[in-house]
Amino acid sequence: MEHVQDEALGTSPERVPSDQPEPEAPLYTRIAALEQELAVLRRVAEEKATLEQTLAQLREANQNLVVAAMHAQTSRDDAEAANRRQTEFLAMLAHELRNPLAPIRMAATLLERAASAMPQHLGLSQVIGRQVDHMARLLDDLLDAARISSGKISLEVQPVAMADIVEQAVETVGPRVRERGQDLVVTLPDAPVILVADKVRLTQVFTNLLANASKYTAEQGSLRLTATCGNGEVVVTVEDNGHGIASELLPHVFDLFTQGPRSLARSEGGLGVGLNVVRNLVGMHGGRVDAFSAGPGLGSLFTVVLPVSDEAPPELLVPAVRERSAALRLLLVEDNVDACDTLQRFLSMEGHEVQVAYDGKAGLAAARAGDFDAVICDIGLPMLDGLELITHLRAGAGERRPYAIALSGYCQPEDRSRAIDAGFDAYCVKPVDPDELLGMLASERFVRT
Repeated sequence: MEHVQDEALGTSPERVPSDQPEPEAPLYTRIAALEQELAVLRRVAEEKATLEQTLAQLREANQNLVVAAMHAQTSRDDAEAANRRQTEFLAMLAHELRNPLAPIRMAATLLERAASAMPQHLGLSQVIGRQVDHMARLLDDLLDAARISSGKISLEVQPVAMADIVEQAVETVGPRVRERGQDLVVTLPDAPVILVADKVRLTQVFTNLLANASKYTAEQGSLRLTATCGNGEVVVTVEDNGHGIASELLPHVFDLFTQGPRSLARSEGGLGVGLNVVRNLVGMHGGRVDAFSAGPGLGSLFTVVLPVSDEAPPELLVPAVRERSAALRLLLVEDNVDACDTLQRFLSMEGHEVQVAYDGKAGLAAARAGDFDAVICDIGLPMLDGLELITHLRAGAGERRPYAIALSGYCQPEDRSRAIDAGFDAYCVKPVDPDELLGMLASERFVRT
C-alpha cells in the first residue's frame, strides 16, 4: 500500500542521476584571474607610457643635438672666419709696416757705403740697420704666431748640422749682444750633431731664445749656449744671469701674448709672441722646450731637446765671396717714392744703370720699350699691380726675357707662390737685404754674350 502510494506520488527512496553539467569554478577564482590579467594590462600600459615618455625625451634630445650641432658648426665657421680675418689683418699690418722699413734700411745702407761718410754717420747707419732688423723680426714673429695657430705653417726638413744653426743664430744676435757689452759663451759637442730639420725655422728658435736672453739681461751680463748629446737627443740650454722669471709667470711663459710686469718705460720691448713661436716650432720638430728660473733677479734657463739623426752630415759649402756684378740695365718699379729713390741710388752706386717708374702702367710701358737685364718690381702698385704687370710682360715677350725680381711686404708662402706663378723669377720680402739683392744681380744669368 505504501509502495503504491509512493509511485502514485512520483517519489522514490533513491535519487535518479541528472544529465546537467557540474557547476563552474567558484566566482572568486575567476575574479582573481581577472585581477591578474588586469594587473598585467596595467603594467603593460605603464611600460608603454614610460616608453612613449622616453621616446619623447629622445626626440627632444635629438632635436637639441641637431640644434647644438648647428650652433657648433656656426661657432666653428665664425671662429674660422675670425681667425682668417686676424691672419689677413696681421698680413696687411706687416705689409704696411714693412713698406716704410724698406727706405729706412736702404738709406742706412747708403750712409754706410758712402765714400764721404764720417765715422759718426757710420755708427748711426749701423744703429738704424740693427733697429730695422729688430722690427722685421718682430713682424715675422707676429705673422708666424698667427700662421701656426691657423695651421698654415709647414717645415722644409733636410739633414742639417746643429753647429750651422747655432752659428747663424749667434751671428744674427751678435750685434745686439756686443752693443750691450754682454759676454756670450757657446759650447758645442766635438763631434758633428746632425738633425733632420728646417734650418730656417730652427735658426729662428735659437735666435729668439738668445735675443730674449740678451733683452732681459743687463749690460755687461753673461749669456751661455751649451749643447750636449746622449740617448739619441741633443739638449741645448740657453742660460743668462738676467732679470729671471717670477714663479707665477713661469708656467705661462710659452703662452701667446704672455709678458711679465713692465715698467712704464717698457725698456725690454717685445710682443709676447716669440716664446710661443719657439714652443710650436720645437714641437713640430718632434722636440720639447722647458723654462726654469729661481725667481726675479736670478736669471733664466731655457732647455730645448731635439731628436738627433743618424744620417750622414751634409757637405759643408764654403760661401763664395761676393764680387761686384757687371753693370746692368735695370728697371725699378715702385710706388713708394722714398723706397724707389733710395734703392735707385744704392743700385747706381753699385755701378748699374737704373730707370724708375712709380706705377704699374708706366712700368709696363717702360719694360716693353727698353732692353733691360732685370726688372725689380713691387707687387702692390697702383693702376696695374705687379702680378698683372709681369703677366702682360711675359705674354708679349720675345726672345729677350728680362729677369724679374718681385718686391713685397707680404711674406706668406702663398704670396711667394702666386708671384712665381705669375712670371717672377725671384721674390724678396721688404725690407730687402741689400747683399741678397746684389747677389741675385751678380748671377751668371746676366753675363752678356
